[in-house]
Amino acid sequence: MFAMPTDKPINKPAYWLILSQNKLVRLENQSTFILARHSELEFVSQYLNNAVRVGQYQQTDCYMLDMEQQAPDHSNAELIGLRDALMSENDDAFNIIARAWQVAVFLRTHRYCGQCGSQMQRVDRELATHCHRCQHRCYPRISPCIIVAIKKQQQILLARGRHHKQGMYSTLAGFVESGESLEQAVHREVMEEVGIKIKNLRYFDSQPWPFPHSLMMGFLAEHDSGEINVDGEEILEADWYAADSLPVTPPEFSIAGRLIKAALRK
Repeated sequence: MFAMPTDKPINKPAYWLILSQNKLVRLENQSTFILARHSELEFVSQYLNNAVRVGQYQQTDCYMLDMEQQAPDHSNAELIGLRDALMSENDDAFNIIARAWQVAVFLRTHRYCGQCGSQMQRVDRELATHCHRCQHRCYPRISPCIIVAIKKQQQILLARGRHHKQGMYSTLAGFVESGESLEQAVHREVMEEVGIKIKNLRYFDSQPWPFPHSLMMGFLAEHDSGEINVDGEEILEADWYAADSLPVTPPEFSIAGRLIKAALRK
């Protein structure tokens, strides 16, 4: 099961992902995964009852502890941005960190019932919140998002989005709308963002992406017709690039990086 609020930590060594504000707490000489008994975590003792088990890391239980907006009162603590933490860890660590952040966002944003406004209570047997007044129950939100690498002969389409870091180019992506299939979403997003048609669409892989709760579903496709015409809103620049003249692209741990590599390999 995804995460069980009833899996409370016992006093044995476990890994801890401690969140403060929108960042991870790192202690001196440790990674973002803090290996400790819960009795050794005095600086977060008041939050221990809210710990949530988010799986295992290196065959050891791993718990998420959310300090919300409180800064850690620890002389050797520093705050690490989530993106920086994700980029510095391996695949197993990425999945656990992504899960921990998504659980934290869910619990932060579901304190009150969206139907009647009453205070929500955590459910013991599953990761959910429940309103005892109107019986409304909420589960963690997952937003499906497509991402596609498009190839034209020996070149790949790469675009610079409004929210990309300066100089970063990537594949096209967008959220799936209500009533759409994944394939319909790919065709629509490509047409809306760069004005071309694609063909030979095929599924590649998926990856959870915790900004804040996306599930990226990757596709490979080929150019069919049309010239690039960016929308100027989501996409600011786009062009076709050969493998030996790529701009700055996402790292290979990300699904965008793997899509780029796979498209240029074929």
